Amino acid sequence: MSESSFVISPPPVAAVPVVGTSAQFPLRRVFCVGRNYAAHAREMGHSDREPPFFFTKPADAVLTPVAGDLPYPPATADLHHEVELVVALKSGGADIAPEDALSHVYGCAVGVDLTRRDLQAEAKKAARPWDMAKGFDASGPMGPLLPLAGVDAVPQQARITLSVNGEVRQDGSTADMIWPVADIIAALSRLVTLAAGDVIFTGTPEGVGAVQRGETVHAEIAGLPPLTFTLR
Repeated sequence: MSESSFVISPPPVAAVPVVGTSAQFPLRRVFCVGRNYAAHAREMGHSDREPPFFFTKPADAVLTPVAGDLPYPPATADLHHEVELVVALKSGGADIAPEDALSHVYGCAVGVDLTRRDLQAEAKKAARPWDMAKGFDASGPMGPLLPLAGVDAVPQQARITLSVNGEVRQDGSTADMIWPVADIIAALSRLVTLAAGDVIFTGTPEGVGAVQRGETVHAEIAGLPPLTFTLR
């Protein structure tokens, strides 16, 4: 359709940069897996193994920070960091078999699921949705996307860390996932039909905590471009 086919100008396509090219990866939908590391599940007061469950963020909540700055969100006094492996899909489908799932991955990146923990706690207490705790503006900073050479390149035994002002807060391995990447994609494809442009935040290791205005967050996964931003 041409732009004149719409009653207002269409919004820009949300996208993230891709390593090795000036082109960008367009974002279709953003899914996140909850409590996918046993130690993190325990620190949040839950059992260390349960079927995977998902929540979403708006596509334009995911961005690569420009000049390293990220806005500190309104309506919270308890903003938490959660470092995660993000997988981006080049294709999809429904009812994908686990053994076929990794063939749909285009690339991976480091992401941070920022969470207004106080709003989330209020929502849980009132049995209400988490949307405003997880899906606010700029709630999904993400490093540049690294295209993968093949299914064996998905970092499934990589160190994953996050530091605040140089102090390590989270330090784990993607091997500690309760549900590995292939199982996550397969489980999600039984709930929705996945497609190219979908990205999945795959869960966080233990050590989540508050980050304040003016503090600098540095997130790394071995083999992927790091992500650094300062909350302003």
